Amino acid sequence: MSTRSLVEDSRQLQRAISLIRLGARLQMLQSETDLPYERLLRLYKEVSGKSPSKGQLPFSTDWFVSWQPNTHASLFFGIYQYLLKSTPIDDVEAIMRAYKTYLQELSFTGVEPLLSITRAWRLVRFVDAGMLCTVRCTRCGGNFLNHTFELTEHFVCGLCRPPARAGKSGKPRKDAGLH
Repeated sequence: MSTRSLVEDSRQLQRAISLIRLGARLQMLQSETDLPYERLLRLYKEVSGKSPSKGQLPFSTDWFVSWQPNTHASLFFGIYQYLLKSTPIDDVEAIMRAYKTYLQELSFTGVEPLLSITRAWRLVRFVDAGMLCTVRCTRCGGNFLNHTFELTEHFVCGLCRPPARAGKSGKPRKDAGLH
């Protein structure tokens, strides 16, 4: 019978608390900590004040390559990759830091975030599994997510070539009264 280190147990608890505060789903907590399910459930309720969401995690790569989500996911993933290359942190810490930076960047622009921490985590898993990759836009030179086996020789991102109905959601814009 092995005894868990109190220091390691504390580290796992802190990681779980940080993830819960960022909005992580219980499945993500289970995957990224060694804490038992019952303890994670109690911790989730204590930290967030509510029961965790139920249901399946998103499992489609298509969401990440559709127009607006692609811009958000590509921004997050670029930050994530930079953090992994430039700092000595593990994968989950890089996801948490990149997600906080993503939220901070969007707060400066007033744009609502489309990416949740759980979707960001799934995105990293999809890239690690070879289901998604980054592709350089031939117009702006930015790196954007795309399906791994799509032809990308003349790839143009959604920012350089938005879809015809882009921005026509019917929702009033915040600056609609300003000319």
